[in-house]
Amino acid sequence: MKLLTIDFETYYDRQFSLSKITTEEYIRSDEFETIGVAVKEDGGETKWYTGTHQEIKKALKQYDWENSGCLAHNAMFDSAILTWLFGIKPKMWFDTMSMGRALIGSFHSVSLANMSKYYEVGEKGTEVLNALGKRRLDFTEEELERYAQYCINDVELTYTLFCKIVKGFPHSELRLIDLTIKMFSEPILEVDSQLLKEELKTIEEKKQSLLNQSGMDSKTLASNKQFAEFLESRGVKVPIKISPRTGKETFALAKSDEGFKELLNHEDEEIQIVASARKNIKSTINQTRIERFLGIAERGSLPVPLRYYAAHTGRWGGSDKINLQNLPKNKIREGITVPSGYTLIDADSSQIEARVLCWFAGQEDMLEAFRTGQDNYKIMASKIYNKAVEDVTPAERFIGKTCVLGCGYQMSYSKFRGTIKNAGVDMTEEECKKIVYAYRDSANHIARLWYEGQELLKSLCRGQVSAFGKEGIAVAFPDSIQLPNNMFIHYKNLQSHIVDGRNEITYRGRGGEAKYIYGGKLTENVVQGLARILIADQMLLIAKKYKVVFTVHDAVACVVPVEETERAMEYVKKCMSFVPAWAKGLPLTCEVGCGKSYGGISK
Repeated sequence: MKLLTIDFETYYDRQFSLSKITTEEYIRSDEFETIGVAVKEDGGETKWYTGTHQEIKKALKQYDWENSGCLAHNAMFDSAILTWLFGIKPKMWFDTMSMGRALIGSFHSVSLANMSKYYEVGEKGTEVLNALGKRRLDFTEEELERYAQYCINDVELTYTLFCKIVKGFPHSELRLIDLTIKMFSEPILEVDSQLLKEELKTIEEKKQSLLNQSGMDSKTLASNKQFAEFLESRGVKVPIKISPRTGKETFALAKSDEGFKELLNHEDEEIQIVASARKNIKSTINQTRIERFLGIAERGSLPVPLRYYAAHTGRWGGSDKINLQNLPKNKIREGITVPSGYTLIDADSSQIEARVLCWFAGQEDMLEAFRTGQDNYKIMASKIYNKAVEDVTPAERFIGKTCVLGCGYQMSYSKFRGTIKNAGVDMTEEECKKIVYAYRDSANHIARLWYEGQELLKSLCRGQVSAFGKEGIAVAFPDSIQLPNNMFIHYKNLQSHIVDGRNEITYRGRGGEAKYIYGGKLTENVVQGLARILIADQMLLIAKKYKVVFTVHDAVACVVPVEETERAMEYVKKCMSFVPAWAKGLPLTCEVGCGKSYGGISK
């Protein structure tokens, strides 16, 4: 397979640029213009093409894209231009920016300029700064030639960088990058504009109704200072918190603050109404999202922008201002639909993190319960409350569930208390302490894993290494943990500090900031990294037969022809239950459903 390295140079100005609008909106805009493009075939000479859209298209068509891999830095951008505007679909996409996120992204910028310096492959130019506000015909011949050399240099840097970092980079991860890029550049999902317009109208009417009931204007409600003054005028104590940024006292009036939540349930109905009005006035995220989806619908189908290796542990993240990783279960999901004649299949791996944790820690009793289909939440509750499993109440099962899904990473009893309080369950600190320690006594192998993790971190700080978890699964190095797919979780510049008489360990994050790490957090990182590998492998299996359109945490969605729905669901279920050789003995299962929209999935 030939390799074609590509880089587009496009028109931008102070308002029309990727710093102001999304990639999708930018490329699909009538303002968009291709100034030129540089292409390198394998290791040959890089060529620059400019001219009208048709002239550039003719130049691009001379290459065998269908049988070639295409390489770019920030391939989401270049792939969309190549596919949407020029109708060209390469066989496979490679992206040095995505690779950079996996290799150094947790502690270093992955721009082409920074990666070129980090890997010592050359220096990126600055000619693009001189192109601000210039259409193709605005360039002089000399200016266009300098721009061409700038673009050619970018292609050369990208190609050289790729040749340097691709060695040892797992092929399966390259396939995942390709799959991720094509979710954006080859979209199939659609937006139900009518449904979302109706929902937008409902939100606006609700806001206005609450505003009218409160008797206050939106400016006063949105202001922390003025809202606090209103509360004081009604004899209500203004909730206070310690700011994590400044360490000083500040108003606890954000919708997620416990103090504000109490105002929503205040005994005075007027306070409830005003607090609800404030929450709705300030909570415009759904409104903004709907407006953004409606804008996309006017321009075409729905590209799915995901960042490969966005998280420290390898998981995907949202991008381009429509974070599908964090969509609430509301009308927006219902507004994401498939074309006529197709079905959306969504498969969610059941309790994958809890299962991987038990397997990795050697917690065989809990693992066996998962394996045999027993209710691990009830079993845990029965141990916490010292009663028979069959006598566990729904409320007690909820506590067991919270322990199984939340306490596995060394959660403190104060945090446990906050977690269940957010779910509407109020317990004393002493009660929560007993529950958390009952979990730790029961899940003793998991608790021991935290201790091993802490000792490993201490060893790494001294330049030594030791084993961690299930033998041969997570291999420790002085500044990283190697996972079974030969990718790494990085912990650069690990250091041990004494803080208030306690030993604390930190590592360097991307911005140079110190990030706190401990045994439970290390366990969480590794378990999430392992779970991500499993989901990724399963996603690649599904993609062999059906078009994968997105992944959300532990779920994978694909689009299939209606007539294949039943057969496809069985295939997807089989794929999502796949266990690789390195994870022998790990019981996996999933829930699979289908529907005409993301919000209409029936499982």
